[in-house]
Amino acid sequence: MRVRAVVSYDGTDYAGFQRQVDVPTIQEAVETGLSEIGQEGVRIVGAGRTDAGVHAAGQVIAFEISWRHGVEALQRALNAVLPDDVAVSEVREASRKFHPRFDAQRRWYRYRVYNGARRWPMAGRFSLHMPYALDVGAMQAAAVDLVGEHDFATFGRPPQGDVTVRQVFSAGWRSEEDGGGPFGSELAGGTMLRFDIEANAFLYRMVRSIVGTLLDVGQGRMAVSDFKDAFAARERGEAGQTAPPQGLCLMGVTY
Repeated sequence: MRVRAVVSYDGTDYAGFQRQVDVPTIQEAVETGLSEIGQEGVRIVGAGRTDAGVHAAGQVIAFEISWRHGVEALQRALNAVLPDDVAVSEVREASRKFHPRFDAQRRWYRYRVYNGARRWPMAGRFSLHMPYALDVGAMQAAAVDLVGEHDFATFGRPPQGDVTVRQVFSAGWRSEEDGGGPFGSELAGGTMLRFDIEANAFLYRMVRSIVGTLLDVGQGRMAVSDFKDAFAARERGEAGQTAPPQGLCLMGVTY
């Protein structure tokens, strides 16, 4: 049967999702887990090829196996053998034609920034520490222009071909406390900010490039109007520094 599963992982110690030579990847971890439960030689495909150090709460994968014990038993068996930083949160039988990447209509990413004068180790694996004051209002004002169908060449390159037009359905900043979060009231004197963006697809490192440029706006290094000009220029060199991977998480995929 063809299986559709949702995988979550802490990507800190992995060289990304896609299998590579002589480095640990999420694909390798899941395929090794399948082998350990008697499904040798199975290859999985994912909805997105997250980069090294990037996390996922809702990565969608698919694979075909011979399994007679039901999807619930498959989920339990996989979670029993997967590494502690990888887990399967949902398993269901899928159509033979289902492809997690090509059938996806929307992808949702979140980037977390811990804004506080002092570094907070509790957040180090899952957020970027920003010790300087940030004008979140200006960052939000700049982010509004991202929504819609635009050419995002300033913020990344396509994984295939040369088309850099993408449709962004929503993009914005908010404080984690506004909507809850894994850190809650434990914040050590700072504020956890999150940038959520949902689009039909993304360019390579597009979210991290957008975040890095928006942080320039928040620090006053770039005006909102400068951000708009850089966006319109469609030139990769107009973007700010690409934000590091640990703050980024693939939250979910819509079909």
